[in-house]
Amino acid sequence: MKIVVLMGSPNKNGSTRILVDSFVQGAQSAGHTCEVVDVCHANVHPCIGCVRCGYEGPCVQKDDVETIRGKLLSSDMVVFATPLYYYGMTAQLKAVVDRFCAYNSSLNSRHLKSALLTVAWNADDWTFEALTAHYKTLVRYINFEDQGMVLGYGCGTPSMTKRSKYPDQAYQLGRGL
Repeated sequence: MKIVVLMGSPNKNGSTRILVDSFVQGAQSAGHTCEVVDVCHANVHPCIGCVRCGYEGPCVQKDDVETIRGKLLSSDMVVFATPLYYYGMTAQLKAVVDRFCAYNSSLNSRHLKSALLTVAWNADDWTFEALTAHYKTLVRYINFEDQGMVLGYGCGTPSMTKRSKYPDQAYQLGRGL
């Protein structure tokens, strides 16, 4: 299976990266290929709502989204990886998701598998409610097949994350695909 990980953390060496690396190791050990796309350091502009794409054509904005689009449409699975920023995904990852509108039907017809990897400093039981609701709605709307979520409670620093159970959960998620 060909997997694209949309890395939505602006911190290249943070807690989210630890989960991504663990997931990739697990998936590769199971024979899958993985490509991590650093959306935070890509040239991605927010959707301007002009609808010139007609919800299935080229976007008028000329940035890295066209490359991301090609990667997703030639993959079997997408993984959304993000730290929790004010109870949602990062703005950089959200900008990529918002631009899905220019190829919504193509994404929908692919029936991609999907997963969510996320971390937060907060460890309250309600910490990930808004983000998981958004992810589940996205899965439902775009006809993804959810393969699981790793919700890293109390992962405020890389050292906290490394000592937690979440890197192993990410590895097992990738390995179990």
